Amino acid sequence: MSVPRSVALERTLYTLAAPVLAAAPNLAPDSPVNTVVQLAGAAGVGGWILAAKSDESGTGRKILRWSPLVFAAAVDVAARHTPGFGPYCLDVWLAAGWAAAGLLVMPFSRHARRRHRPALATPAPQLQPAAFEASVAQPDDGADPFTRQVRWLWENRGMPGRTIVAVATAHEGMPNDLTLILRASEPGRPISGLTQEVVAAAFGVDVTDVVIKDVVRTYGREGGPSWKEVDVTPDANERRRKAPTAHEWWADRIGADGGPVPGSRFVREVRDHARRVTHYIAQVPDELGAPRVSQHALAAALKTKYDEGRLFVTVDGGQVLVSLWDSSPLAQVFPATRELLTPDKDGRWVTGYLGNGQPARNRVYTDRGAAHGLFVAPSGGGKTQLMALHVAADALYGAVVMLATEAPDAKTAALGRHTARYGVGALYMIRLLRALYALMEIRGEMVWEDGEVHEWDPARPGCPYRMLSAYLDEFLSAARNGDYGAEIMDLAELVSVKGRKYAVGLKVAGQSVYVQDGFTQLLCENLRENCIPVVLKVAPKKITDMFKALGIPPENIPDPLPRSFSPEEAGRIERVMRGEPEPPANSNTGGAGWIIEGNQPEVLRTLYMDFKVPIDGYFPDTVATLTGHEIRELEARDLWFDWTEPPRPGEFGPEPTDDDEDGGWDDEPKKRGGKPRGGGQSATRRDTVTSTRQALEAIKNLSGV
Repeated sequence: MSVPRSVALERTLYTLAAPVLAAAPNLAPDSPVNTVVQLAGAAGVGGWILAAKSDESGTGRKILRWSPLVFAAAVDVAARHTPGFGPYCLDVWLAAGWAAAGLLVMPFSRHARRRHRPALATPAPQLQPAAFEASVAQPDDGADPFTRQVRWLWENRGMPGRTIVAVATAHEGMPNDLTLILRASEPGRPISGLTQEVVAAAFGVDVTDVVIKDVVRTYGREGGPSWKEVDVTPDANERRRKAPTAHEWWADRIGADGGPVPGSRFVREVRDHARRVTHYIAQVPDELGAPRVSQHALAAALKTKYDEGRLFVTVDGGQVLVSLWDSSPLAQVFPATRELLTPDKDGRWVTGYLGNGQPARNRVYTDRGAAHGLFVAPSGGGKTQLMALHVAADALYGAVVMLATEAPDAKTAALGRHTARYGVGALYMIRLLRALYALMEIRGEMVWEDGEVHEWDPARPGCPYRMLSAYLDEFLSAARNGDYGAEIMDLAELVSVKGRKYAVGLKVAGQSVYVQDGFTQLLCENLRENCIPVVLKVAPKKITDMFKALGIPPENIPDPLPRSFSPEEAGRIERVMRGEPEPPANSNTGGAGWIIEGNQPEVLRTLYMDFKVPIDGYFPDTVATLTGHEIRELEARDLWFDWTEPPRPGEFGPEPTDDDEDGGWDDEPKKRGGKPRGGGQSATRRDTVTSTRQALEAIKNLSGV
């Protein structure tokens, strides 16, 4: 067994000093050695007197500390007063006894170093009832055997942090776990040197197994900086690492500082076997504010990947719902049915399903009047499918539906058979918009059953006209048309502002809502405020700009959707080693995107309408049309005719004169200009020039090129 260096040095000094102590008084009575020994003895006696008079604890320890000097002086005096070395070599035996006592007692090494005794590199003893020595630092105060045993261990480990054990409590079922109440060894001094590392070294455990807490003052016990509570829990932590409870797992992996949902506390776990999804419910305390969720880190903690589309988070105040699906719900196909598409009494119908499994609903009208619509998706993103769902919902509500598209399409043609009017091209779209603009004026003068004129309200009886939904597919392409684009944008803005009051809903579908692409800010804001936009399959680099244009705050802008919701096929390393190609990626994200009812986009998968079979079952048996009065008023304005025929003379401004044909100075465009007969605006509006392309077209129009 190793001993401290100071102990070994003191033993050596005792051994060397004993012969000198015996020989010096006999060989040289007047030697300075005797004088030094006598003075040292006198100092020792003075130390005894001071220790006896002191009110501090440790009197016996201080007396033992000075004993070697006093006893050495006594041996020197006895040797000087005996003839020779004394009878039976008494001087030699006295010196040898003094050295032996010093070797066993070691007053300076054992008693002067009580606060700095190094811990020995030995395993921590099991805290089981066993024989123990009484604590020198703290007398027996009637503590229980376990506390006295811990005190003995604590003292033998050097009394870490200059503290003593007041109370020690064992944890039931955990043989090595305990809680200590410590106080400073010197009254009135705060505990400053107690650290987790020091306590862990004393008990031979990991630093992570030690927790130091403040002690609150209670009845019968002091508190404050002179007291500390220490939990030493190696067994509990080992069990927590190997088999944690749900609350412990959440606290360690998810709710910890720096975790995916910091500060959150686990509430409960719910397994939905029918839908194959596990819900985790957690609560964030009010004092921490709104929950902060890192979905990528959360996916890693739940052993999945964010781009697998299996993880969805719903925040409701301070509550957090984490839904982990066995397979991505966005990869599923939700067939459209007539029941889902039929609006309820509030005008709501099911558009698709959110990532958390809730039905996502849109509406045919709002509390402000007829609902507008905004559908954004790239080619192949499911835009026509989404538009078909809305057309069916409007038709099932009993609305008059009209559809204009910039380019022909098989699906839109199939939809056109279930609408009051359907056509292709920018010319058809501008004629439709002129009719809508005129209808706002016509409906504003139509008398209701009570003899008054009202703004449209679906709950008010006696309305003389039906709701009208006009769909403009590939709107931006038509708005860039060199002949009709400016007026198309003008009229669309006007209808978006006031159409809702006359039951006229404008549904715009395109691949962008950017102002720089020709989509004016006013039109975007009007549609956004009076509809529930749906955005499908946006390219990752366009996510931020797209949602910013829709008025979504930066903190709510979502992450891009993955390119595929199918899990990657395992075995790529083997395929590389065999030189085999990778399997093709399953592009199954059509119809997946976001629905934006408020300021928080929600991920959804829209319903699927199968165009490979007849779609008549999704629509009512009859197609709703305008009233006879509305048609007569439109005919009187020369706005109700076959909109597919070529431009009529004077329809888009004055006809060119002979001077124009001879190269005159008239710089008006051939097909644009003038005031539309339906009360529309001029086609040449300079404030709609929002892109380089439009500026060049405006210059060409002004120069007559």
